[in-house]
Amino acid sequence: MQTKSTSKTVTLVLAALFSALAYLTVFILRIPFVPVVGFLKYEAKDAVLALEALIIGPLPSALSSLVISLIEMVTISDTGIIGAVMNFLSSMAFVLPVGIIYKYRRSLNGAMIGLSLSVICETAVMLLWNYLISPLYMGISREAITELLLPGFLPFNLVKSLINACITFLLYKPIMTVLRKANLLPKREGCESKKSALPVVANAVCLLLLAAAIVALIVSKIKG
Repeated sequence: MQTKSTSKTVTLVLAALFSALAYLTVFILRIPFVPVVGFLKYEAKDAVLALEALIIGPLPSALSSLVISLIEMVTISDTGIIGAVMNFLSSMAFVLPVGIIYKYRRSLNGAMIGLSLSVICETAVMLLWNYLISPLYMGISREAITELLLPGFLPFNLVKSLINACITFLLYKPIMTVLRKANLLPKREGCESKKSALPVVANAVCLLLLAAAIVALIVSKIKG
């Protein structure tokens, strides 16, 4: 059984681990998505941060989001402070809904509802951000940006967040199992329940959605 002090240490270790993994995904995997908006690139950072939110809570994940955005700004990003704010807002819009909902509703339904809201929130927040800020950042008129919202920003943010939601859902249980076997998280007690086909169906749906989103990503890149 973990003491309070041990639990805090484990939380710090896991937060550092997830932060490092999230930054690593940005460093090694950035895929251009929309030909007409070349700076939009897919990265799996938010999936890692969402896993952190599910496993150790939304607050550590939010702090990791901030730290990673600042590190990106001074290392691999060429978009300056605006890009850092954009990255932070994007990650927060994705990880907070699922993290907060799952904190108070720790069930399969809670995870599914949380991830669905994460997809909606990130897409909506980034559309608003791009509409308001991109004219200043890109040096073009708001009318031109408005014309790019549907063919560019909307599909990018929707597909990006959908891929990350599916990755999060599919990896959560295996990662939890590994962490429990490593004694980094307490083992579940008294969790025997009736067998249900719902997790299998949910995983199958996630795999189909993930495959469809990846195909859309590839097709868009080929057309570009």
